[in-house]
Amino acid sequence: MGRRGAGTTLLQRLSLLLLLSLGGTHGCASVAVGSPVVPLGSAVTASCTVRSELCRGLERGKIRIAWMLDSEPMAGSQQQGPGGTEVSNLTVPHFNRSQARLWCLVEWNGTRQRVGMAEIQAGYPPAKPSNLTCMLNLSDYGLTCQWERGADSLPTAVALKCATSRAQREATGEAVTGCTPRGGGRRCTVPRRLLQLYRKMEIWVSARNALGTAESERLCIDPMDVAKLDPPTLQSIRSVPYQTDCISVAWEAARTSAHMELQCELRYRSPEDLAWALVPGISGQARPTQHCGFLFGTQYHFQMRCRRPSPGGYWSEWSPGRNFTTHEKAPTARLDAWWSTRPAGAGQRVEVQLRWKAPPRREANGRLLGYRVALSPRRRGREPPAVCDTTDTRCNFSAPAGARRVYLTAYNAAGESAATEVVLLEKTGQPLAGLRAVPGGERSLWVHWEAPPAPAAGYILEWHRTPSEPASCSACWQRERDGGTTRALIQDGIEPFQQYNISVYPLYKDAVGVPVYTAAYSKQKAPSCAPKLHLKSISKSHAELCWEPIPVEMQNGFITNYTIFWANSTADVSSAVVNSSLSSFVIWDLKPSTLYKVHIMASTAAGSTNGTSLTLVTMVLDDIEIQFLFLTLGLIFVLLILLMICFQKNGRVKKQFWPSVPDPANSSLGKWVPAELQQEPLQIPGVREPGLATISTVTVLERVAGKQPWGKDPMAETTSGFPDLSKSYVQQDGPGTPSSSRGTSEMSQRCYRNGGEAVQYAKVVGDGYKGQQHIPSRLYVRSSSTQPLLFDGTPSPKSYENLWFQGVAPERLYGQGSKEDKGFLEEPLINFPLLQGLKIGGAEELCDFQRL
Repeated sequence: MGRRGAGTTLLQRLSLLLLLSLGGTHGCASVAVGSPVVPLGSAVTASCTVRSELCRGLERGKIRIAWMLDSEPMAGSQQQGPGGTEVSNLTVPHFNRSQARLWCLVEWNGTRQRVGMAEIQAGYPPAKPSNLTCMLNLSDYGLTCQWERGADSLPTAVALKCATSRAQREATGEAVTGCTPRGGGRRCTVPRRLLQLYRKMEIWVSARNALGTAESERLCIDPMDVAKLDPPTLQSIRSVPYQTDCISVAWEAARTSAHMELQCELRYRSPEDLAWALVPGISGQARPTQHCGFLFGTQYHFQMRCRRPSPGGYWSEWSPGRNFTTHEKAPTARLDAWWSTRPAGAGQRVEVQLRWKAPPRREANGRLLGYRVALSPRRRGREPPAVCDTTDTRCNFSAPAGARRVYLTAYNAAGESAATEVVLLEKTGQPLAGLRAVPGGERSLWVHWEAPPAPAAGYILEWHRTPSEPASCSACWQRERDGGTTRALIQDGIEPFQQYNISVYPLYKDAVGVPVYTAAYSKQKAPSCAPKLHLKSISKSHAELCWEPIPVEMQNGFITNYTIFWANSTADVSSAVVNSSLSSFVIWDLKPSTLYKVHIMASTAAGSTNGTSLTLVTMVLDDIEIQFLFLTLGLIFVLLILLMICFQKNGRVKKQFWPSVPDPANSSLGKWVPAELQQEPLQIPGVREPGLATISTVTVLERVAGKQPWGKDPMAETTSGFPDLSKSYVQQDGPGTPSSSRGTSEMSQRCYRNGGEAVQYAKVVGDGYKGQQHIPSRLYVRSSSTQPLLFDGTPSPKSYENLWFQGVAPERLYGQGSKEDKGFLEEPLINFPLLQGLKIGGAEELCDFQRL
């Protein structure tokens, strides 16, 4: 049973869908709406009726009717209607959609099916057309009208209607005619056959839609009053005789309007004029018209147009233009001039720069051909020599130092103007109390000043672009003739982002005041570039940077400050603001041996510009530390070299610092020194600086009577060539020894022998030790001593007994060294310990003490 019931339910649903679809098609249900077009926001009512007898398979009382507005479910009221029908009514209180579909649905056993539909539109009544205008075209005499329409929310039909007046229409029975615009446009043309010319007609626009009708204001016109005429033609223009500022214009009306009454107007302008000058009130038919007030020697462009003399008539187009140049006459201008002077040469002449303003066109009376400057005025028809004749508005010339006046004139093809006297006053008057300038716009500057203490007759304002010269612009100055004013607007040559130097001169009766200066910009922006940083010096903790100022033409405003940014590799950014007057900056507290990136930013009141980055690396040590380090390393290096030399030259260095001291006891001198001298007590008057002493001279002053000093007889002395020993001497010198001493060379091979006899006086002269400074000689005197020099072989002499023999080779002691070593000390060594007991026995023993 369950399966059978389920199969029956599915079959019934399929049958219902089929029957409902067939029933909907054949009128099983119907939907009725109160009005398919309703005002927006109003209520909408609808009714849906379902006929069960037409929808087979549906049982009465089991049908449920539902509603949907587009896709939105709506609730209605359902009831049984007559004739076995089910009726559902629906009311939408506020229909706020411009267009929608209302659906009627039937529900049976859980299944829905659409059985009816109605379309509903909502909107507003048509807007009232406005601004209706019409114009009659004389080429086809069609009346073209246009108007303005409001926003239409519903389809609207628009038509242009025209008819005679209501009284005439009722009297004659004429119908209303007109035209319909294409595609719902806003203009259409009524053909000539539907118009009545030279008669009043009513014209209006009608707009109609499903919610109502609207009409524009009615236009009551004669179609000929709104006709647009063709433009006239200018035939000729000429000057009126004896009145050169007046002209006469001849013109002709168009062919289509030759029979009409016309009202025309003339306009003209010169190439320098921005607006047209209008001459109205020209009426009639092709009669010449005159007009005065034209400038002399000026070219003008003329045009003309006409219309019918009615309030609503249309002007024709302007006629083709025609040019005309008026006659010229001599200029009547008094030129406005300004000057500057400076000494020239040896002071006998002055250089004058004269500048002036070109006269206004009304006073030029034509095209100016040039200007003349003379040092004296014209007298009795004589033309003074001109120091300058130019077409420019400035002139440089040389004048005598005493010249105080020059005369300036302008001339054209018709003549020359009266001379303008220019007085060259001295600029020694009182200056202004204060001066400032502010922007007056992108191309103008307002200059404000404080009046000087003395009353002024006027002011001269002069300006020039920085860094150009003041005289580079001949028109960059102006005169203020009101001495009581304290401000002026300058406009000539002013451009934005450019610096201007402005100076103001007060004018007095007999002098010109000292100028006061100021600088200004009409508009500022960020600088075009920033300065380029340069590294001046760097250490481990600071870096000094410098830069060149930005050129004035690239500043674009007043530089307010510079900002310097620096950052290391860890992105630790720091900055400092620097005054705009400075060109260097020192960055402190940097880390040693660290890389930094630095850049500078230049700022004005209107913006800032960054410069390129500079990369720098701080040092590990400061300059003083580096110098100390290098000095220390240098000293260490020198010490190392000295140590190396000491190790390599060990013997020589040891000899320099620790010289070898000969042992007198073991020397060869012990062979001839008497033994008794070894025990003789020494009397040392003083100890001199130790050093090698070389015996150069031994002088024997006296010998003991009755004894042979050298163990020889007197004959032997004579034979040997020695004189009497009481008067003789033995001397050994250096290279300067006389040649007479060399005669005893045969005795040079003999050795000294010391005897035991006493020597009364002896003189020993020695040289310095190893090149020591020469010390004055001392005299050592000893008398009657029998103590031998060397008595016994002492192992080592005492510390004061070997001073003479330190570092002396045996060959020097015996005269066997080189020539350089054969010198003796010049100072007598009387108190020398080893020579105190020296005894010379005889001349035969002096073989080695002869002069060489």
